[in-house]
Amino acid sequence: MLFDFNQKSSFLLFFFLHGLIFSALLLQKGISHKHIPSRWLSLFIFLCLLYISPFMLGYANWYSTNPYRDILFYIPFQQLFLFPPVLYFYFKALLEPSYRFQKKDYLHFLPALIYLIYSIGIFLTDKVFLEQYYFYEDGKDKDFTFSYQLAGFVSFFIYLILSLRTYQKYKLNIYNTYSYADSLIIKWAQRFLLAFLLLIIIRVLLFILNPEWDKFGRKFWYYVLFSVLFNYISIKGYVSAIRSTISYGKLFHNKPVEEVENTNDTALANPDSKSFEQMDPQDLSQWKDKIEKLMLEEQFYSNPELSTFLIAQKLETHPKRISQVVNQAFQMNFNEYINSYRIQAVIKQIEKGEHIHKTLLGIATDCGFNSKSTFNRAFKKHISMSPKEYIEKISKESVSNQDLKRKAP
Repeated sequence: MLFDFNQKSSFLLFFFLHGLIFSALLLQKGISHKHIPSRWLSLFIFLCLLYISPFMLGYANWYSTNPYRDILFYIPFQQLFLFPPVLYFYFKALLEPSYRFQKKDYLHFLPALIYLIYSIGIFLTDKVFLEQYYFYEDGKDKDFTFSYQLAGFVSFFIYLILSLRTYQKYKLNIYNTYSYADSLIIKWAQRFLLAFLLLIIIRVLLFILNPEWDKFGRKFWYYVLFSVLFNYISIKGYVSAIRSTISYGKLFHNKPVEEVENTNDTALANPDSKSFEQMDPQDLSQWKDKIEKLMLEEQFYSNPELSTFLIAQKLETHPKRISQVVNQAFQMNFNEYINSYRIQAVIKQIEKGEHIHKTLLGIATDCGFNSKSTFNRAFKKHISMSPKEYIEKISKESVSNQDLKRKAP
């Protein structure tokens, strides 16, 4: 089998084999552990391998010899209409594991199916009906036509926006439901979005900076950068799949209904009904008082794993009711609301001088925070200064007050 192991073809071959291994590992994990995100990511990595194949094989002189030339011509390696929806559904499965693929979702893959039919039509026309090059008379691979490449770029951009919307919904629900939201954010999701964005930026930049983009030999470095990026996604995605990270679906869709089933709140019959959209001012005031009572009298905020589920269970209502009351009555999300009580509790301890005998982290933990970084961020957000700066401020004020007392007649 012809394969010219020169510098360019060998370089891309390395990334190809590396990606092939991780694609297989992800598929094995997806099947054995019934982990849907791993299956989607495995398919994405496989598509990446197809994407770089024409260049890897082209630099290995496949375009100059038959039957290899026909293989490159008639197999649609660059699935530009399949890439974006696969990336999107991987991201969706990562954040919403309870989401099940529906019939309407097949519409996302309709452009890819149409292009596949088009490719088959070209093959049948040239190799079966006419038995000569007709569509490929010009000797140019149809995968690299400007119209197809541009359409693929637009598709990537559209699905990036859809992925961003999914992530924003995920974050909104996390912060409206959990007081320890920072520790639940899937960091890989943020890095994945960045990698997704880089896929688009790299293509745009190299298209602008490379005036001879349409020439085969001028695209090598773009495909090298693309290979580095998809290998990064494969490694990080595999590591992320191994970790038992708390996911969107586990947080919002697998919560036991029994926690809130014994309630007189009629909205429970249909938690997505309009009864959650707007509340009567009197009802809103009553629910506000109930929640404040839990915070002030029972110090619920000191529970580091506090969520709307726990408060809803205590007040015999639905978690969405708690989120709604906090959003409308206090103009904050649940995470901000609980942290405001925790910060005030920390400040009281500092003003009593507890920071002299205990560490700030110890005080923060007693007040409900579960990490130093979360405490520092929340403190600066609510007080507009760091804990250290606040302590320095009250220390100076204390010294100033003492000086004034000494000077007083």
